[in-house]
Amino acid sequence: MSGNHELLEALNILEQEKNISKDTLLEAIENSLVTACKNHFGKSENVKVYIDPETCEFNVYQEKTVVETVEDPIMEISLANAKMIDSKFDLGDIVKVEVKSKEFGRIATQNAKNVILQKIREEERKVLYDQYYSMEKDVVTGIVQRYVGKNVSINLGKVDAILTENEQVKGEVFKPTERIKVYILEVKATSKGPKILVSRTHPELVKRLFESEVTEVRDGIVEIKAIAREAGSRTKIAVWSNDPDVDPVGACVGMNGARVNAIVNELRGEKIDIITWNENPAMMIENALSPAKVISVIADAEEKTAKVVVPDYQLSLAIGKEGQNARLAARLTGFKIDIKSETQARESGDFMDYENDYEDDEYYEDGEYEEKEYTEEEFSEDGEE
Repeated sequence: MSGNHELLEALNILEQEKNISKDTLLEAIENSLVTACKNHFGKSENVKVYIDPETCEFNVYQEKTVVETVEDPIMEISLANAKMIDSKFDLGDIVKVEVKSKEFGRIATQNAKNVILQKIREEERKVLYDQYYSMEKDVVTGIVQRYVGKNVSINLGKVDAILTENEQVKGEVFKPTERIKVYILEVKATSKGPKILVSRTHPELVKRLFESEVTEVRDGIVEIKAIAREAGSRTKIAVWSNDPDVDPVGACVGMNGARVNAIVNELRGEKIDIITWNENPAMMIENALSPAKVISVIADAEEKTAKVVVPDYQLSLAIGKEGQNARLAARLTGFKIDIKSETQARESGDFMDYENDYEDDEYYEDGEYEEKEYTEEEFSEDGEE
């Protein structure tokens, strides 16, 4: 058969534009021609298709066994006919008999075309799926398309994602064509292409935004050790520096708050508390309750509980609006935190016990002493003391 320039051109274009390999398509064409033979002859076991990848010339052969008496003309050829092709052939040899394309007719050509188109669609879906699957658990910028019921359709470039009602932040309303950042939760392969679920409420969204905004986090100098989020309202994030010369909180806040403000703007005003992570539970809990000041923390690492005493005037700040500050601190540290004011602690005897343990009237020193006791070793090891 003649060299097929049109086919060659088409395959090259597809390879460049659609990112579908020429080999894959040639294989699909071979398979489609075999299928066409099967439709035409009723059998395809002995059909071989050869395509030259350079010229896209293709030849179809039937492999027939040389026999005395032909019983199955599709699988067998008589000795006389075989000798006409080449005098070397003898009984039992396999002869390649070329199948002329006209014998297929238009049906075979159409069949081949359909298979190619189907293969192209499949490959496109696979390429898209692979591309977005590699972005799973990452943050991408999407363009809001429209509301579909209570879900939002968001275009991520080559494919639309779904932001379900559960993954939306309460009170956030989107306008079409608006650009927003979303966290890719999951990418599923379906017959219509990849189905992508995205989120605006996931704590990892905040983590990834810090990675993109703060070079120290991206480079691994500053680590985000823990994160607790109430989407749309407040996030607490605990950070730690692997370099004594780098202040982890300062790096995340940025000059005049530039870095954290960029993230707050992206999250439409969600408040972000950045605190220093500490291995010592008492100090970690004190940091986590920031911005409230703490007098003392007694943490039970095994029970994962902590008793916290704060100055009377700081109690509502420590607990936070509707208990949010305490709730996020508990989630960030993994401790069940019981917060009392200084007066409540004295009345219940908790605070007195605490003072009597150290026979010292100065509760501020107590608080510090308690924390020092927890951390003396660690601090001297780190060389921060």
